[in-house]
Amino acid sequence: MTLCATRVRLTDHAADQPTPPPAMGGIGLKTRHKALLLETRPPVAFVEIHAENYMGAGGPPHRWLSAIREHYPVSVHGVGLSLGGATPLDEDHLDALALVVERTRPALVSEHLAWSQSDGVHMNDLLPIPYTPDTLAHVAARIDRVQDRLCRRILIENPSAYIRYADSPIPEPEFLAELVRRTGCGILLDVNNLFVCASNIGTDPLAYLDALPAEAVGEYHLAGHHHRIFPDGTEIRIDDHGSRVAPPVWALYRAAVARIGARPTLIEWDTDVPPLDVLCDEAWRADSEAADALAARKPGEAADAPRS
Repeated sequence: MTLCATRVRLTDHAADQPTPPPAMGGIGLKTRHKALLLETRPPVAFVEIHAENYMGAGGPPHRWLSAIREHYPVSVHGVGLSLGGATPLDEDHLDALALVVERTRPALVSEHLAWSQSDGVHMNDLLPIPYTPDTLAHVAARIDRVQDRLCRRILIENPSAYIRYADSPIPEPEFLAELVRRTGCGILLDVNNLFVCASNIGTDPLAYLDALPAEAVGEYHLAGHHHRIFPDGTEIRIDDHGSRVAPPVWALYRAAVARIGARPTLIEWDTDVPPLDVLCDEAWRADSEAADALAARKPGEAADAPRS
């Protein structure tokens, strides 16, 4: 195991961080699209991979990725660190993630503010955590450990949620802001997750945006979700990444860009994956929506620039 000589801090080590992708739309890299992506090279800003799909020793996935990296910046998105978990951080998984980052030299690295495993049992979901002072200290220490191991800053993604914890006194955006202050991490703002939470548990998404440290937001995620209405009239929105971005999520994205500014924006589509041109169309729409949001600002109004 190798360790970074100094702790990654947003303010002290900005020069050590890679250049982020352009503040435009990118797409998730899917196996069915790899050959066509290389053949046609559509003008998207970057591609994202899930780290866990590239933790093998080699083979076709790595050969494809090496070829694609010659044409597109890459973002590495982890789903298995369980940063909010109560059991010790899985050092073997962290070492495997570090190897993916070393091989890929990605423009962005991100993980979730969630837990997904306990005592070696891995869940098939990213589960939310209670926002308490103890949890804050616990997650901050784990982020410090990850950034030390990777020798770089990571972005932390806000989760989707379907219930509230009874004991969760710190509002989520304040929790994220304090993680940024303590660790120097950045924020991956998943706009679809924010909308799903607002719909399911009654939070105010615009107040959430206003409470975030705008300069710490390094990336947006956009995705489709499933809207289910039950016979009794109750409803739920499920973050399934299986369709185009919904109109109210586009509206919330415009509000985010107006407040925070344009950032690299990833279109997530992980179930019922469509043809490549549909994914690219969503990425290009993100470019258009962001441009409209910036153009609609009042004269002299400027969002905070991201910290690299």
